[in-house]
Amino acid sequence: MVALDLRRLRFLREFEERGTLAAVAAALGYSPSTVSQQLTLLEKDVGTPLLEKAGRGVRLNDAGRLLAGHARVLLSAAEAAEADLAALGGDIRGTVRAGGLQSAARRLLVPAVARMRAERPGVRVEIFELELEQALPGLRLGTVDLVIGDEYDGHPRPRPAGMRFAVLLEEPLRVVLPAAHPLAGGGGPVAIAELRDDVWTASAEGTGHHAMVQGTCRALGGYEPDVRHRSNDADVQLELVRVGAAVALMPPLALPPGDPALAVRDLAESTLRRRLVTVTRDTPPAPALTAFHAAVQDLAARVTAAST
Repeated sequence: MVALDLRRLRFLREFEERGTLAAVAAALGYSPSTVSQQLTLLEKDVGTPLLEKAGRGVRLNDAGRLLAGHARVLLSAAEAAEADLAALGGDIRGTVRAGGLQSAARRLLVPAVARMRAERPGVRVEIFELELEQALPGLRLGTVDLVIGDEYDGHPRPRPAGMRFAVLLEEPLRVVLPAAHPLAGGGGPVAIAELRDDVWTASAEGTGHHAMVQGTCRALGGYEPDVRHRSNDADVQLELVRVGAAVALMPPLALPPGDPALAVRDLAESTLRRRLVTVTRDTPPAPALTAFHAAVQDLAARVTAAST
């Protein structure tokens, strides 16, 4: 009878998802040699090779792919068992690993951490800043528990199997101009078409925000925007606007209140909205994750109420 080590199975699942020993090592905080050693031990456990040579690296063979599929089921079952046992205890304890884009981390995740420290001291929360695209592998593998992502009108996110999406809040996008911009005066709406000759700032290529800026300028303005500056840091984007180096499209959650160096205007052509969504695995959540998710949802509802 084969005794399967769940820890080693997780290394195998990570390798199936990430494709290289170096990527697994970076994700789990080990050296590549340690990852290789654990996979070698797993091969000894099951009595058959799981990897084969592929150029300068290795890849899963048929047995490796077969076992990786079973590993997904076994690791999910172990997670569900831990959640059920924790639910019997009454006193909520455990670790929640949560991430999100900058504005969500600042306005929702950090306040949720403060609330958990006050109300659920047995819950350890680890937060980090990242985009949804970066987080999906960790969500699938169980190294990340909750991520706040964004999506925009006309640019919906894919809904991968095995993930649960829940809308937290919706907010209208705003045109953000330097205070000295020719269109900044008067306080009225600004047409995207009138910004044809401006330099733009957006998040990095491949993100939802970058795709939204490009798509909006093409659809409403009929031009390809000069997205000269790219940063996932909203403060960097805003500083570029402040010094007159760019214009931007941003949601209110990312904007500072009453900044005299910025002119924040509605769009003239139409209303575009951003939705913040939480993404979790579609499995029974541990009580600690349920409590943290509830705190995030309550904070989002308060933000929505304050803006209406």
